[in-house]
Amino acid sequence: MSLIYFLEGIVVGFLLATPIGPIGILCVRHTLVYGHRHGLVVGLGGASGDVVYAAVAAFGVSLISAFIAGHQQIFRISGGVFLFIAGIYTLRSSGTVSAKAGSLALHTKVFLSTFLLAITNPVTLFGFVAVFTIIGVKRILLIQLDAVALIIGIFVGSFLWFTALTSLAHQFREKLTNVGLKRVNKIAGSLLMLFGVVACLGGFGVL
Repeated sequence: MSLIYFLEGIVVGFLLATPIGPIGILCVRHTLVYGHRHGLVVGLGGASGDVVYAAVAAFGVSLISAFIAGHQQIFRISGGVFLFIAGIYTLRSSGTVSAKAGSLALHTKVFLSTFLLAITNPVTLFGFVAVFTIIGVKRILLIQLDAVALIIGIFVGSFLWFTALTSLAHQFREKLTNVGLKRVNKIAGSLLMLFGVVACLGGFGVL
């Protein structure tokens, strides 16, 4: 039975990660600028953030869940500000493709910043709550091994999506000129700033 829930988790994780959001944009941009490995690190950070919210939603950690729900405005505003700053940085980035693979310290920084961005989006938690309600996660939690298999599957599914996105972006990297990269930076930066503004407006209750 655990295998079934593992596969079910893969489907859930993949589908919930599929909508292109800030993490997806960062994943594509890092792949185009720094290479395949950087894109995977961004995806790993995003998938790790997803699995944290999945565990909270599935296991019903009431204290954490209530804290997130009660402070979702702060989370949204903080995430929005983070996105807006990231957007400005992206807009100001040079239009040069980097051939450097990057150090462990740089990869760690990229992972942590992406993970932080992922967990400051409480909408992810509510998305998992809604999906788990539909699939009846309470019956799965009766057997701990099945629950763990579900959570691991969600991580795998989410990371699979970012891996596919990274692989797709990598196909265009060699064809990308410096002029094209400048356009990528402008588009990515503008979208990140837009996501940041929307998140802040949502935090203030405007949206």
